Amino acid sequence: MNVVCPKCGLPSDLCVCESIAKESQKITVSIEKKKFGKIYTTIIGIDEKEIDMDQLCKELKSVLACGGTYRDQKIELQGDHKNKVKKILIEKGFAPETIIVE
Repeated sequence: MNVVCPKCGLPSDLCVCESIAKESQKITVSIEKKKFGKIYTTIIGIDEKEIDMDQLCKELKSVLACGGTYRDQKIELQGDHKNKVKKILIEKGFAPETIIVE
């Protein structure tokens, strides 16, 4: 028996809520310098209510072969990966015009 999505009313295997949410995000990818001169790539603006942030963070860390975390509504990745992150987010289904690289 299929489970019905409470947002769109479609069966869970046909649910389009996450793909619609990915197209409506305004994402900012930037570089931060932290303690001891360490550089972090930060991703801000993804709505945690509609996207599984822990899973996205895990996939980014795996593809980029770096450490990182998700906290305070932003993803932090160790190192300078801003151009690679944009390509990966586009492959994940986010709209390229909504991703701003600073």
